[in-house]
Amino acid sequence: MVIDVNIKGTANIVRHFVPAMIARQKGIIVNFSSGWGRSTSPEVAPYCATKYAIEGLTQALSQELPKGMAAIPLNPGIINTDMLRSCFGKQAHHYPTAEEWARTAVPFLLLLSARDNGESLTVL
Repeated sequence: MVIDVNIKGTANIVRHFVPAMIARQKGIIVNFSSGWGRSTSPEVAPYCATKYAIEGLTQALSQELPKGMAAIPLNPGIINTDMLRSCFGKQAHHYPTAEEWARTAVPFLLLLSARDNGESLTVL
């Protein structure tokens, strides 16, 4: 399931949207990676594998896009989700919820541009 959603889902979205973006010669693709797409931890190997795949897919795509476009693998940071609670238990409450994260992430995302093409970024 995690492979279907994280890898195949991302690849299908890219496959459907990128041709129209290329035709307009503008656009920024932001694919959600993870800290676990750049490092590993026990008990989350399948998740790590999918996020490493997102890093590689997005890096390769960034090299194929025309000038003026960007593909960016983005580590959203640690967010208090069901998955985090299953790994961290009560310690997960030390991290922002998705709603809290969005207040920081949206301004960050709105500043992305073609100059960020291929950069593995993290929302802090």
